[in-house]
Amino acid sequence: MKRTKLLALFAVLAMVVAACGATDTDATTTTAGDTPETTEPDTTDTTEPAGAPDGEAGSGGHFVALQWQAPSIVNNYLSSGSKDLMAGSLALEPLAAFSQDTSLVPKLATEIPTLENGGVAEDLMSVTWTLKEGVVWSDGTPLTSEDVVFSWEYCMAEGSGCSFTDRFSGVADVVAVDELTVRVEFEEPTPFPYVAFTSAQSPIIQAAQFADCLGTAALECTEANQFPIGTGPFIVTDFRAEDTVLYEYNPQYRGVSEGKPFFGTFEIKGGGDAAAAATSVLQVGDADYAWNLQVAPDVLSSMEADGLGYVDVGLNANLEHINLNQTNNRNPDSPSDFLDGDNPHPIFHNAPDLARAMSMAINRDELVAVGYGDTGVAVCNVWNPPPASPNNDWCLTQDIDGANALLDEAGYEDTDGDGIRETPDGIPLEFDYSTSTNAVRQDFQALIEEYWREIGIQANMRNADASVFFDGTGANPDSYVAFLADILMYTFVPDPNPAALLSQYTTGEIIDSTTGFSGSNVPRYSNPEFDALHAELSATGEQDARDALVVELNDILINDSVLIPLVWRGSVSAFANDIQGVDGLNGWDSEYWNVEEWFRE
Repeated sequence: MKRTKLLALFAVLAMVVAACGATDTDATTTTAGDTPETTEPDTTDTTEPAGAPDGEAGSGGHFVALQWQAPSIVNNYLSSGSKDLMAGSLALEPLAAFSQDTSLVPKLATEIPTLENGGVAEDLMSVTWTLKEGVVWSDGTPLTSEDVVFSWEYCMAEGSGCSFTDRFSGVADVVAVDELTVRVEFEEPTPFPYVAFTSAQSPIIQAAQFADCLGTAALECTEANQFPIGTGPFIVTDFRAEDTVLYEYNPQYRGVSEGKPFFGTFEIKGGGDAAAAATSVLQVGDADYAWNLQVAPDVLSSMEADGLGYVDVGLNANLEHINLNQTNNRNPDSPSDFLDGDNPHPIFHNAPDLARAMSMAINRDELVAVGYGDTGVAVCNVWNPPPASPNNDWCLTQDIDGANALLDEAGYEDTDGDGIRETPDGIPLEFDYSTSTNAVRQDFQALIEEYWREIGIQANMRNADASVFFDGTGANPDSYVAFLADILMYTFVPDPNPAALLSQYTTGEIIDSTTGFSGSNVPRYSNPEFDALHAELSATGEQDARDALVVELNDILINDSVLIPLVWRGSVSAFANDIQGVDGLNGWDSEYWNVEEWFRE
């Protein structure tokens, strides 16, 4: 497979989303944007790729995957980002996964519930899932609906540090109807009921293994967090944090009789950087897969030309962006704690003119050229797939003069002649700007530092090793969830449902030390109007009305000095030429979402 132009992929996504509301003819899937009325799946699960080899499961030898941002945990619920979700997804499975085109594909469930098949209640107040018969955990015990209920209780337990509480936003209860049937009940009518227990962000964990790990005990359960008992194709056999995870195939996996998985052992190897990982697959040939290749596009193309492997791009909602801290990271007593709104950032809180000027000063086309080439597009919105807001295209053209004029008008002046402006209250516009250690991100920092210097803003660049920066415990001061800097830059964990992605800016999802760093609202943003509109979106089924609310919510975030979008980027990874069955890189879920289908030709 040759490298795909991301712009063409974006066009495909536009067609997929535009088709939401049309009848889905795929018997096994439902499209993420569809309302339940429009989909009629059956229970047939047809995911066998053409050309898959016959033979015994586990007979395919060793697979080497390079994740230079090495996993720090194998429990998806306590993950600090994609690196950990990937590691966990080899062992832990959800009820359904998102495929490359945002369709939902049954995993532990027999089918995708809809109004037509009776799985979604007529009043939209619940969705009922049926588990596949005969599925067992890797220890041989049966998977039951009680495990599904427990997975919800585990994530929502106070003090758990769960990273994905937003997956259960609006869930009132999860009820085990019988051994293989579970009902998710909502607080209000929910037209899109496919968030809880879908994707690698909310898998099913074994109640028996995690029974003593509820609440504040979650992080203390080292054995369970590093060696989870799962239903997936692989079992963890060795775990070295921020280094290596070793797996062997799961002999209890339901696909074993069909020769799945092909590989007997699987290794996730961390360390190094994206360029070194790409080199290993594309030029040296000593690894099978390299993840998250944030490498200059010309360098990546030259590597691919050696002919040992291919680069693939997965379309998703990834947004490389800048977060502006809404809380006071300079408060020595409670740095970056929300404190019910009583600890606002001294500069960024309610500073729309400043944020707009900072955004106007950025040359996004230059960022794309330096960092992503054909795999990125300059953007101005939080949600960039359709329905993308048409109201923020002003950011696409760098305007240094306009940014300076806006700051002058807003009262940000350089009163002492040192080249740095001050707020009207006299606070210098000097910020700590932090991100993960990565060549592309450091290139971005260097460029943005220059852009902002031209408008009288001083950015002090900081970076931390990815395993530290994306540590979800908040224990390290350089962790993104601790957010002890003024500014952070990274990308989203993608979600094909805009309501789910936008939920990370609701007040209930604020994450800080008082929540045990549980939640997803990293900037600590709080706006009652935004919360109310998001609740309305979550309860709205008509597509045009949903689209209008997505645009309105997006624009509030842009206008409220919460974040600065930079580049809409695809997921970029590399595979050795002899690895088959991948069927296109999946940017919406774990890239290992169908690893049981992979084989060596």
